[in-house]
Amino acid sequence: MTLKLRSRLRSPAAIEDAKQETFVRVLTSLKRKRSLATPETLGAFVNSTCNNVVFELYRSGARTTPLPDQYDEADNRRPGADSAMLADEERALVKTALDGLPEKDRELLRWLFFDERDKDAICRELNIDRGYLRVLLHRAKARFRERFADQKTG
Repeated sequence: MTLKLRSRLRSPAAIEDAKQETFVRVLTSLKRKRSLATPETLGAFVNSTCNNVVFELYRSGARTTPLPDQYDEADNRRPGADSAMLADEERALVKTALDGLPEKDRELLRWLFFDERDKDAICRELNIDRGYLRVLLHRAKARFRERFADQKTG
């Protein structure tokens, strides 16, 4: 029986499960019927029961698809309550820090980071070149970092 199962099933665990299930079914059947018609048919009876168990394993495997190994990991797509609360608090700090900036800095940061506007379009609108936009952006970010750090500590 082990040789037959090794040729038909891949994993040692599945082979062991099939053997155990076969023996349980054979013993249960013998207990109910009390005996076989002739003792010589025991081998054929065990063999046919083993075939039935293997076919059932094939069918059950075809009906279900195994879950990926990562299935039992925590669901990281949705943040937990504590991280959502921290994100809301940080969002409020960012808004307060932005509101405390000069109008020009606030507008520049919103255009670039929230509206995702093109830098060339911003340069045309402000009538400046790309090099000076980089300087203005650097200064605005530095002012924002200062205000944000003050908001967090204060």
